[in-house]
Amino acid sequence: MKNPALLAAAGASVLALAVGCSTDDRSAASSTSGSADGFPVAIEHRFGETVIDAEPTRIVTIGFNEQDFVLALGVQPVATRGNLGYDYRQRPWAQEALGGTEIPEVGSTDLNLEQIAAQGPDLILGPYSFIDQSQYDTLSSMAPTIADIGGYEDVPAATWQQEFATVGEALGKSQEAKDQTAELEQKFADTEAANPQFTGKSLSLAFVMNDGSYLLLGKDDIRALFFTDLGFEIPDASETISPENLGRLDTDVLVIAGESREQLQAGPLIAALDAVQQDRTVYIGSFGTDLPAALGYSSPLSLNYAIDGFAPLLAAAADNDPSTVVPTP
Repeated sequence: MKNPALLAAAGASVLALAVGCSTDDRSAASSTSGSADGFPVAIEHRFGETVIDAEPTRIVTIGFNEQDFVLALGVQPVATRGNLGYDYRQRPWAQEALGGTEIPEVGSTDLNLEQIAAQGPDLILGPYSFIDQSQYDTLSSMAPTIADIGGYEDVPAATWQQEFATVGEALGKSQEAKDQTAELEQKFADTEAANPQFTGKSLSLAFVMNDGSYLLLGKDDIRALFFTDLGFEIPDASETISPENLGRLDTDVLVIAGESREQLQAGPLIAALDAVQQDRTVYIGSFGTDLPAALGYSSPLSLNYAIDGFAPLLAAAADNDPSTVVPTP
């Protein structure tokens, strides 16, 4: 299986955030046992099993979205991995939870192991980090460390629900994670019910790459799974589409990131697609803007934001009326 962080890199300045699988396709990747208060807890991951003996108080998040999951449970990590290509400190969905705090970074593209050690962590969270065995060995010598819980070998990548369950267990906040998961799943269901035109329509989520190709995201990518939660149908697997094969993107709805509406429509091949000519296309702009980043984080915080941001755009694109202008976010 290709490294999802490399597969999803959409330009040199963009940090990959993302693969997933449908919740129906696999069981949870973590297991818990212990005392009535939740500890000790044993969590399975790529490199084995990590036991957390007591509630952690100094948490370092080393993956590409873990900070949001911790914040959603009312906990602030003492340090975190930064995000390349997006002003993540200003991401709107996390401002309330951050409360004005600027969390120190311990690397972005690459982790700084010395900086992590200097934080004196009692838990290192990386269920979506793509760390290797050597990094894990070093990190686990500092503190209990959770590596990737999916997306390796023959294990499908984890959904946001599975990641949230794992983080909730590690922090001793499983019930809070379950409650928030149920609330967010209900919001997805309510949004689909309010927009029955979503259900069953085909959708392409495509990223414009630096070389002029398009990365079409499928069910192996957590960003695309956002749309299945709203009732749309997406491809089974991600693939790179050459400009000559852009007809593959001509689905009922096209969502595209990386260039503006004007830039894209200046290209004769993409402008010729029915989805473009009939204004069934949602243009979400450059990768460094909020809606694409919300999909990348795919966290309990960012998905709430993404639903609110995408729903009116998708409603206009999927209403079967070419005269409806899809708004620009």
